[in-house]
Formats: sequence, C-alpha cells, structure tokens
Amino acid sequence: MAMKVEKCRKIASSLNLNVIRSHLFVQRKLLHNGPDTIEELMERHIVKKEKSYDSDEEELIRHQRLTSTHREALSLYRDIIRATRFFTWPDSRGVLWRDILRDNARREFEDARFERDPEIITKLLIGGSDSVQAALDKLVEKQKQEMAKDHNDRDH
Repeated sequence: MAMKVEKCRKIASSLNLNVIRSHLFVQRKLLHNGPDTIEELMERHIVKKEKSYDSDEEELIRHQRLTSTHREALSLYRDIIRATRFFTWPDSRGVLWRDILRDNARREFEDARFERDPEIITKLLIGGSDSVQAALDKLVEKQKQEMAKDHNDRDH
C-alpha cells in the first residue's frame, strides 16, 4: 500500500513540474511577444479611426460593391414576388398564401434595410435565395403528387 501511495506522489509531483514548466514557457512567450515601446503599446490599444477613402478608386470599388448587393437584393425580391404567384390557395383564415408570403418577404427586407456588413448581407441573400428555391421545389413536388393522384383516380 505504501508503495502505491509513493508512486502516486511521484506521478503527481512530475505532473505539477510539467504544469509549472509549461506555465513559465507561456509567460516567457507572452512577455516576448509584447510591445517593445510605448508607441507600440499605444498603437495596439487605442481605437483607430475608420478607414477614409482618399482615393477615387477605393470609393468607386466601395460604391460598386454596394450597388452590386443592392441589385442582388432587388433581384431576389423580384424572384420572391414571381414565385408567390403560384401559391393561390388560402390558409385557415381565408388569406391567400401568396399575400402572406409577400408580406413576410417585405418585412424581412425592411428589417435588413440598413444592414451594412457585407458578410451578413451575403448570408441574407444566399439564405433568401435558398428559401425561394426550396419553396418552389416543394411546390413542384406537391404538384407532381397531385397530378399522379388525379391520373390514378381516372384510371380506376
């Protein structure tokens, strides 16, 4: 029993020594990668001004990017309006699904109207496009099932 206790103590002390060594290594590494001068320290921690668009070329690129996403958003909105034409049946309240889908799309676009982050805008556009395609695929599949059902009913 005493041998087991001594063996456990040796393992524990070697583990503690390894932890201390790794901790010292991390401390040395962090100290070494720190700023060497006050200027570097200030540069790293002071809030910087937003990038100003001094050159006309940078402003043109920024404008083209915004215009491009604006066109894509309008294109997606038109696709949604076109796709909703096929949803002609009413819901439980008697409101046409076409109108419900159009209202929801309008609300989504209004909510994202002032979004400026290009990554979020891209995600929204891709998600909207995927949703329209998925809804149309489901609609087509349902129409095929209905046609097959009608065809089977006529055969019997």
